[in-house]
Amino acid sequence: MGHKQYLAVGQAVGGRLLGLPGRRPPPLSMLISHRGARAHGRLAVVMFSIFTVAVGIILSFVPWLDYIIFRELKLWNGSLSYSYWQKPGVIRLTKVYIFNVTNPQGFLENGEKPKLVEVGPFVYREDMEKVNIKFHDNDTVTYQHNKILRFVPEMSVDKHQKLVVPNIPLLTVTSFSPNLAGFLFNLLVSGLALTYRERAKPFVHVTAEELVFGYNDPLVTLAHYFYPKGKRPNSQMGLLLARNGTLDEVSTIYAGQSMERFGYLDKINGLDHLPYWKNRPCNNIRASEGSFFPPRSITKENIVYVYDKDLCRILPLKYRKDVYKDGILAGLYTPPSSTFETAEVNPDNQCYCEGEKCPPRGLQNISPCQYNAPVYLSYPHFYDAEPTLLDDFEGLSPDRKKHESYFMIQPKIGVPIEGLVRVQLNLKVDRAPSIKVNNIHKFPDTTFPIMWVEEGMENLSTPIWRWIFLGTTVGPIMAGLISYGLIIIGLATLITVFIKAYKNFVFSQNSIEIVELSKETIRRGSTLIINGSHKFIPKENTYQPLQRASSSTEDKLQELNFINTESLSQSIGELKGILRSDFVKTNFVETERESLIRSDNEFIVSERRRYSVYQLPDF
Repeated sequence: MGHKQYLAVGQAVGGRLLGLPGRRPPPLSMLISHRGARAHGRLAVVMFSIFTVAVGIILSFVPWLDYIIFRELKLWNGSLSYSYWQKPGVIRLTKVYIFNVTNPQGFLENGEKPKLVEVGPFVYREDMEKVNIKFHDNDTVTYQHNKILRFVPEMSVDKHQKLVVPNIPLLTVTSFSPNLAGFLFNLLVSGLALTYRERAKPFVHVTAEELVFGYNDPLVTLAHYFYPKGKRPNSQMGLLLARNGTLDEVSTIYAGQSMERFGYLDKINGLDHLPYWKNRPCNNIRASEGSFFPPRSITKENIVYVYDKDLCRILPLKYRKDVYKDGILAGLYTPPSSTFETAEVNPDNQCYCEGEKCPPRGLQNISPCQYNAPVYLSYPHFYDAEPTLLDDFEGLSPDRKKHESYFMIQPKIGVPIEGLVRVQLNLKVDRAPSIKVNNIHKFPDTTFPIMWVEEGMENLSTPIWRWIFLGTTVGPIMAGLISYGLIIIGLATLITVFIKAYKNFVFSQNSIEIVELSKETIRRGSTLIINGSHKFIPKENTYQPLQRASSSTEDKLQELNFINTESLSQSIGELKGILRSDFVKTNFVETERESLIRSDNEFIVSERRRYSVYQLPDF
């Protein structure tokens, strides 16, 4: 049975060291105390760890990063987006391509197809800022655009070369002649032919600069003086002349308290609809002016709208796929095929051609925005238009990559990181058979391409790219690392403090008890091999069993031999010293070792009193 007692010693010691069941576990107060005294440093570490874990858990469930991003995204005087919106740091370019007619005489006199040669680009940099900014209580802000287009010669062809293009003012006037008195138009054109010979011909020779930003024309000058105020055209003929300077148009957009309509127009010149069209959806202004769009991550919508005065309408853009631009995730948007569809296929386009026959697929009448001049809008080179429109000309070659409009919009914040709007201006000409001056009567019914324009931005400035990249790409990763990192750090610190405190508690409180537990078991009857012989540990006098009976049937003690305890006192003292000193040296620091080895422990004294009589073990 002796081996069971040794096993009991091992189990008891292991239970004390490891905190196994069967003994009272150490109190939780050990985390914030050391040797009975309050450990303020340890308490501070524990509280900090708990606080860190709590903060990490809260941050992992609260969209705190979105709060920061949307706060700086909203338009208010002082937000990050306001500074870039008020004076954009991006480079916006307007590229103009003009169709030069190489056979004007052959077209008029011999019935040849017009041979068109695309000349360009003529590149203009747009320096733009918002002025007259006013914030309102209903989450809107009102402003005007101040634009200056500056020619960029290093990116352009020679802007002073002469080009042959249709005479837009003259052909606009003659197109009205079938509905009015023909002799009056004959008289008017004849007078022009005598006074302004070159300006009375169906085709004129102008430079790109003149066509874009204005040249003197007598018909335009007359219209400027005789048209009613408010509908009066500019004093010169220029297709983009109205783009320079502070625009008359006053825009009001939503500032971002509600992200579902962020950046969309609320009013234009105080109206909640476009004045050019009578019915919806043609006069709808629920569109962006191009700076911000409602984030797709919030609206979940696949269609956004953009408005440009030159378009005379809102342009729908449909989400196609996700793309990456300079490491930033964006959604690619392009116009649906139904944008310039006929009214028979797309009834929503019926309101663009009220009171007249709707044009073929791919064209839209924008004359209400062009002082009633018969100007029609299309994609460049009649891309995605009725194929018969191409049959009347030579030199047109539509290409989706070159001629399609598109936007790349970041879905999280609704900011475009790239976008180009490409449109073509065409002159709708109705034949004037009664006007034979300069062969005008030979100009057939047609929709004649004049030029096409590409405007927008292809790259962000470095500061804007940096903020978008940090907020949409790096930010979500860092937010996860911060949230879960705080939880891991807090838990790791708590575990470390617990293990260290537990070790100190176990060894400081139980080390002497473990030693005495071993001695207690020895005193109760276990045998120690001391100097190669079996001895009991007596208190005063004890007995030693003699040899066992020789008979195999007897298994009991025959006699007890008296042993003087003085002969064992030295052995016991040595044993005590060895057990105490070795154990203490192994588990305690220097000051604790001396205290434990040299002092009389109260536990030892009390145990000596308890065990004055020892029982003999069974053999």
